[in-house]
Amino acid sequence: MAVITQFVVVREGVEKMTFTSKKEADAYDKMLDIADNLIPFIQEAGLGLDDATSEKLAFYFATRKDELTNLLKGGVQVKSTPAKKPAKKADTANS
Repeated sequence: MAVITQFVVVREGVEKMTFTSKKEADAYDKMLDIADNLIPFIQEAGLGLDDATSEKLAFYFATRKDELTNLLKGGVQVKSTPAKKPAKKADTANS
């Protein structure tokens, strides 16, 4: 018989996610806290977003918080795939 330790993230009595490590569970719980704090911030913008859209946007920002923090500090967005270089135009001045 195997013993399996699981860490369950529960919010308002609802099981959100199960993890095998406490570190992962804590990170997910923190991400949910960030998303919860972002919802009112997004709704204050007065963009006319419904609650579901505000929640999705907050969750997206929370899951990508490191990239968002970098952008807010004036950094450059890091691309996951290298961008293609534009093709060079033929030099028409020497023709």
